[in-house]
Amino acid sequence: MMSNFNDFNNPQVKKLPEHLKQFIVEQHYEHYTPVDQAVWRFVMRQNYHFLKDIAYYPYIPGLEAAGLSIEKIPDLQEMNDALKKIGWGAVTVDGFIPPAAFMEYQSCRVLVIAADIRQLHHIEYTPAPDIIHESAGHAPIIADPDYHQYLSYFGSIGAKAMYSSKDFELYEAIRELSILKEMPDPDPQILKNSEKRVLFCQKNLGDPSEMALLSRLHWWTVEYGLIGTLENPKIYGAGLLSSIGESKSCMDPSVKKYWYTADAVNFPFDITKPQPQLFVTPNFQNLTLVLENFADTMAFRKGGSESILKAIECKNTCTAVYSSGLQISGVFCDLRMDNNDELLFLKTSGGSALSYDNKQLEGHGKQIHADGFSSLVGRLKNFGKALEDANEDELEKLGIICGNTAELNFVGGLNLRGMVSSILNRNSKLILISFTDCTLKDEQGNVYFEPSWGVYDMAVGEKIVSVYSGAADKDAFEEIAPKAKSATFHPEYTAHRKRYHELFRQLRLCRETQNEFERLKDIWKELKQDFREDWLCAIEILEILEQRNIFQEIARDIRIYLELKASNEPELNKLIQNGFYLISKTQMESGL
Repeated sequence: MMSNFNDFNNPQVKKLPEHLKQFIVEQHYEHYTPVDQAVWRFVMRQNYHFLKDIAYYPYIPGLEAAGLSIEKIPDLQEMNDALKKIGWGAVTVDGFIPPAAFMEYQSCRVLVIAADIRQLHHIEYTPAPDIIHESAGHAPIIADPDYHQYLSYFGSIGAKAMYSSKDFELYEAIRELSILKEMPDPDPQILKNSEKRVLFCQKNLGDPSEMALLSRLHWWTVEYGLIGTLENPKIYGAGLLSSIGESKSCMDPSVKKYWYTADAVNFPFDITKPQPQLFVTPNFQNLTLVLENFADTMAFRKGGSESILKAIECKNTCTAVYSSGLQISGVFCDLRMDNNDELLFLKTSGGSALSYDNKQLEGHGKQIHADGFSSLVGRLKNFGKALEDANEDELEKLGIICGNTAELNFVGGLNLRGMVSSILNRNSKLILISFTDCTLKDEQGNVYFEPSWGVYDMAVGEKIVSVYSGAADKDAFEEIAPKAKSATFHPEYTAHRKRYHELFRQLRLCRETQNEFERLKDIWKELKQDFREDWLCAIEILEILEQRNIFQEIARDIRIYLELKASNEPELNKLIQNGFYLISKTQMESGL
């Protein structure tokens, strides 16, 4: 059994925050079948031969730097031992995880790797994330300093992106569909309904959220990016590097190539189909430039009433940051603006917390503010500076003295009257004033707070300078990110299927020990008799026979069998031809 993630000798994994650890699952290396190992080897050998001239990075050195090999599915501990040398780590998860969590892992410099591997019938491409895509696609290029800087920076931006409730519905729908498509024999009606649900969610997203737009930039770079020139680009995107079929077809002129600019955000993508266009960046620094320009449009940099409106639409925990540095975390539900759309008042519902510098303030957690939090935003009338910048003498003149009743009139028409019970400062900034016997109302007499409601904690700040997804102090907030309801499919193997696995195990043993080749005759005989659907095991037998120039009559028999299968089953033709190609290339390289 794989070690628990807490045992990994990897600094990046060890310092992951608690709220991210909920997604981690054990790899359970012993669950990979001999067929799984053969699928890995076939895909990786193809990747090497087909990608070594069109991949951006040197393929074998890249694999070794990430703790990977062509011959076997990677062990997560070995990957972590290799990745820590470049300041990264890796964990295994159950399929798709929510985009916000995925981004935060990236910001922590930890690769998220799906523990499962694609089934043999999806060997060319799977819509579900799997260990081939995540490890063989993402990890080998991670050693490039410009690229991994971009990857972690993207994660730090993406972790703050606002998302809508509809985004999570779409995530759930895509996750469910990808799981169904990876199953060996899904119910056709259930599959059809799942496809309809994805289509419905995609058509009813409304205006795309920040997270939806950022996901597009991530898709067209990290997953499906090209680098170099439009005429002769190289592949660096993990989705292409891990797809035998699309890594070749993407270079076809029918797949349009555009320079990667901010316009890429206008191109949605379909995760279940080959991409009709791709984007080429001249270098990795350009990726960061495009990301930086997009980040300038996001709520965490803009703040103000527009950003609070995004938080309300999100319907999940968000954080608003006052110009004083005070952070309000909760589910935002209301606001008030003046005629110029300047923010005057904000409100959260349910458990909310106050923090400063991403640390929760003592006595201001979700238990204290269990029914939500509301406060003013803005300047006082007839006061020449922001209240957060007032010194002790100026506060006294305003009547803000502990034990004294103060009356504060704010620009925008809100009036507060109450007894000051405490004043809180941080780094020479006034961030919070608490009142008892407090009334807050506007010029029309609408009441926002009244004495019977208890203590009124008034946030201090002229403006909301930033709004972002998630809590400021996530671990203190005990924030549990939304998790998918669906679980990935794990098949129960019949005795017949287990016997098929055993044939692959025996074949691998012959190849690795370089002896007992007589056993190959019996494996081939059993394949012909009981496993007529097979092609991969036959390819592996043929590889050994032709490399060693033994049992030539059996080799001819296998080649004829595979040629007939390729002719009669068009969906296997390319795979079998690719298998023949690998055998011939290996023979040429070994001088046979």
